[in-house]
Amino acid sequence: MSDVLFEKRPDGVALITLNRPERLNSLGGDLVRLFAEALGECEHDAAVRCVAVTGAGRAFCAGGDVGGMKKRNEGFTEKAGDPADILAGLEYHTVDLKQRQNMLALKLHTMAKPVVALVNGHAVGAGMSIALACDLRIAGTAAKFGTAFRNVGLSGDFGGSYFLPRLVGRSKARELYFTAEILDASTALELGLVTRVVEQEKLLEEGLDYCAKIASGPTASIGRMKANLNFAENHNLQEALDHEAQNQRLAGLSEDSREAVLAFMEKRKPVFKGR
Repeated sequence: MSDVLFEKRPDGVALITLNRPERLNSLGGDLVRLFAEALGECEHDAAVRCVAVTGAGRAFCAGGDVGGMKKRNEGFTEKAGDPADILAGLEYHTVDLKQRQNMLALKLHTMAKPVVALVNGHAVGAGMSIALACDLRIAGTAAKFGTAFRNVGLSGDFGGSYFLPRLVGRSKARELYFTAEILDASTALELGLVTRVVEQEKLLEEGLDYCAKIASGPTASIGRMKANLNFAENHNLQEALDHEAQNQRLAGLSEDSREAVLAFMEKRKPVFKGR
């Protein structure tokens, strides 16, 4: 069985399911590679207009593979007497992590298509970071969120330190990192971590319906909205205005924008094609 299931639906939604339920969909095996390949295919397929990410079984993603951590730590222990070997090993594993982060967190955040996390269970550690890298999050009532890194003596990865303060504020983000408090779905909603909470047994159905509504919109322009919002997070107002102006004029040339103007004049609902 593949570590990632990938389905392109006729309504323009691509469903990516992390599929290591026996490992709580932790980031081991072939999961990262297959997840990244699915995202790449979504990015370049015009028929995909919204991406949904969920997990199989009782977890969304439990973060790093602890078994893999143990193996890596044993490798460093074996090299403890040779500083050159330790430095070489550290550089190798750092470069590898940077690549994995870029393949997932960076791609989810920057790809010009809306991405919705359907959080079906535990999203902890890097799994929480990955959920936060998505544009929107819909949680089932069984969803749980936690940074978890302190529990294994780590500092955090996959962009959580970037995304979390922007959602809950600096002080709360620090508390959640320092204490590794586990949040239930209702608390996550109160804090603004998730967009909505739905009954657990209806998560996939209602979540995919939500994604289908997004996919039926002017998704090329939504991609430009996403680019504007990302750009504005790290630039001043004048730079954001200039960026908006360029994207606004480019969006105005799109087939969807022309269709919307015509539909308004004809007093009918526009039919968007994502172009």
